[in-house]
Amino acid sequence: MNAREQWQIATDAAHRYEGVVARYILGPWAPAIVEAGRVTGGVRVLDLACGTGVVARLAAQRAGIQGRVIGVDLNPAMLNVARSLPAPDAASIEWVQGSALAIPLADASVDVVLCQQGLQFFLDRATALREMKRVLSRGGRLALSVWSSAGLYNTAVANALEQFAGKEIASRFHASRDAPGRTELEQLTHGAGFGHVDIRVSRVQVHLPMLNWFALEHLAATPVAASVAALDSKSRQGIGTSVEREMQRFSDRDGVTYPEETRIVTARLGP
Repeated sequence: MNAREQWQIATDAAHRYEGVVARYILGPWAPAIVEAGRVTGGVRVLDLACGTGVVARLAAQRAGIQGRVIGVDLNPAMLNVARSLPAPDAASIEWVQGSALAIPLADASVDVVLCQQGLQFFLDRATALREMKRVLSRGGRLALSVWSSAGLYNTAVANALEQFAGKEIASRFHASRDAPGRTELEQLTHGAGFGHVDIRVSRVQVHLPMLNWFALEHLAATPVAASVAALDSKSRQGIGTSVEREMQRFSDRDGVTYPEETRIVTARLGP
């Protein structure tokens, strides 16, 4: 998988995604992107590439009972998991299967577009951003995030995969971090017709549980799940041990806590 291929996983992997990726890797960032989008009571929100809905559910709480949230994702397994989770006592959430390159919403139908770690997977980033602009009302706001670096943990996992599973599988896993840099983000956002573009780096301390277990659970929630599952038990164990060893300097009582950062882009339409 290269960075422009779609993030497609099976139903079992989607359940793992919710319990592992959404909870530990993306969940800590959800408040930052919802805050960046200035989601307030009564607004209409699109969460694009919503996955299992970690951002959408938080946005629904902020939008309140007078608001509305729509989660759009290409992967039906992700949406099935999103629908199965308890809805927050707040804005209604509608889950819709669709592509970022042809968002299945009417023109000017939402007030805020949020997109957490999706842009790097879109086959045509410029078209995706134009679509985000199309569905926004005048004065509407955009907030999206992409990783700003390979990341300590993801690098450790990619290194372990290269050693025990080969370069091709390691490259497929690491594609999620092949994100556009600041200059490309500026060009894409301005080129789509947005104004008031701001790009900043946000940092958090991420906590993961014991890595000899967590790394394999994480991989089982990604498009390389089948390839990793096909390895012999010694190789799978080697992956977990290698990741744990490389991240050892960040060890705490029940896992690791390490610094992570992402770029957050905000923009809006109109004056």
